[in-house]
Amino acid sequence: QVYLEESGGGLVQPGGSLELSCASSGSRFVVETMDWYRQVLGHERELVASLTASNLATYSDSVKGRFTILKHNGNNMASLQMNRLKPEDTDTYYCHALGREWESTGLSLLSRDYWGRGTLVTVSS
Repeated sequence: QVYLEESGGGLVQPGGSLELSCASSGSRFVVETMDWYRQVLGHERELVASLTASNLATYSDSVKGRFTILKHNGNNMASLQMNRLKPEDTDTYYCHALGREWESTGLSLLSRDYWGRGTLVTVSS
């Protein structure tokens, strides 16, 4: 089983910056895509940034030019650098990965979704 855990959330003033990190633990797996989502309670989860295995990044219009998704080696797999934060960026941010686990028989043929529990970002003066 693969576990993801986000860190780096907190309170920041408008115009400020935060960097979120996503770390994996548990089983080894091959990442196909990494994403960051955000969600306010009672609303649908919004895809903020996505990164393919070939390092192609895409962003929602609401964060384009302000947020950057990066992939890292090792267990600290990905980060989301958030600049020029706005009050409307206040949300719980979730790390998501689509990947395949290494099993005793080799690399699984089945891709699975893995989610972290979220980290709260509050943008307020």
